[in-house]
Amino acid sequence: MKTLERLLLENKAWAAEKLDADPEYFSRQSKDQSPEFFWIGCSDSRVPANEVTNTEPGEIFVHRNVANLVVNTDLNLLSVLQYAVDVLKVKHIIVCGHYGCGGVKAAMTQQSFGLINKWLRNIKDVYRFHRVEIDGINDSEKRVDRLVELNVMEQIHNLAKTSIVQKAWANRQGPVLHGWVYGLEDGILQEIITLDHTYNVDPIYRFTSDELKD
Repeated sequence: MKTLERLLLENKAWAAEKLDADPEYFSRQSKDQSPEFFWIGCSDSRVPANEVTNTEPGEIFVHRNVANLVVNTDLNLLSVLQYAVDVLKVKHIIVCGHYGCGGVKAAMTQQSFGLINKWLRNIKDVYRFHRVEIDGINDSEKRVDRLVELNVMEQIHNLAKTSIVQKAWANRQGPVLHGWVYGLEDGILQEIITLDHTYNVDPIYRFTSDELKD
């Protein structure tokens, strides 16, 4: 059987199973969503947000890209972020990386990968900021894993630099920002960093109170 045909059949089986367990399942799902969580994760197929958190559709609003980056010129990410914060009014934003990330590994080399070089530059910058610490680690896998953690931390700080998050912090003291790393070998999520509205954003990135008003 062709792979795509199998996916369609699996979909029908899944839908039937849901209806057998709960006849109102899809009628509820079709109504407006109100997730408490916004997940910014890696595109890696092994780290699906709902699966690793054991949550149902509708509980987590999701954006994914290579190496879970928050880039200030990425209109896709910023559009999703604004919708999550301003419209859905999520209570928590999670940036989730994962150990052994291929994007992070690639960024630690001098190899050219074509178009994605421009994206990986953002991770190379994180490496440069923390070069002394990372280069002081002898084990190559542990170096990658530490950069994964540092990358997640930098992305959390990048979120705090946005006017979208700062406005929400000023108006409703939320959302809380969480940096997590997922272990492919054990399936466990670890919290690396947490920031909330009390965080003192560096003045150069801070927007004035007038600009943050509704």
